[in-house]
Amino acid sequence: MGSRWENLVVDSQDPARLARWWAEALGYQITYEKPDEVEIRRSPEELPGLIFVPVGETKRGKNRLHIDLRPADQEAEVERLVDMGARHVDVGQGEDASWVVLADPEGNEFCVLRAA
Repeated sequence: MGSRWENLVVDSQDPARLARWWAEALGYQITYEKPDEVEIRRSPEELPGLIFVPVGETKRGKNRLHIDLRPADQEAEVERLVDMGARHVDVGQGEDASWVVLADPEGNEFCVLRAA
């Protein structure tokens, strides 16, 4: 029997701030908050969630794991996320990539894919 995916843990310098950013980006809500841990989920009973925990050091290098988002309108979603504080990054995806690579306010890369 396999395991059930419960959460993805994100190291962050400011867990509360980054959790709120991702909650807004994904349409999630904060389901748990303490100074050393903030969890967001689509709804309190729906898994998986994202948990943000504090770390002292800044992010270095490219992520080894990242989130892919698939909006109905890629261009509009990229614009919305950039307006929220995301920034375009180059991780070697090339100019012809069908996805857009962005980084959240703490530099964690994620992709915005074309509509399905």
